[in-house]
Amino acid sequence: MSRLALAVLALALANPVASISVKAQEAGGAPINVNVNMARVLRISAPAATVIVGNPGIADVTIQDPTTLILTGKSYGQTNLIVLNSAGEPIADTMLEVVQMQAGTMTVYQGQSRTTLACAPTCQPVVMMGDDNSFSGNAVASSQLVQSLAN
Repeated sequence: MSRLALAVLALALANPVASISVKAQEAGGAPINVNVNMARVLRISAPAATVIVGNPGIADVTIQDPTTLILTGKSYGQTNLIVLNSAGEPIADTMLEVVQMQAGTMTVYQGQSRTTLACAPTCQPVVMMGDDNSFSGNAVASSQLVQSLAN
């Protein structure tokens, strides 16, 4: 990997706002990671007119302004992101990887039933793909009840 590619990769990993470019991907850049059910801001070097996500079931990308994209993780997996300018020329072509949030979460297995809790500092239910349906349903119902009482 070239020094430029390593510098771009180190900058992207150190900075919570990722900067993507075609050159970084061509140099073997790592995929851009986002947690499932979370959003991330991506800054690009040239104005974007069109964004294309290979599998919109895994991630969604919207154009906030011409040089700012919002990436949202929808489901676990990998897909690609292509960004085009107003002339239809590619600005970026990179891989996206949607992963499970690791920090502060705990997975509990009871037989074949799985539940996920966010424990920071008190454990609360979190809706994650693959969790037991009744657990997830109760967590969603509880959240909706709290929201309706707040309104």
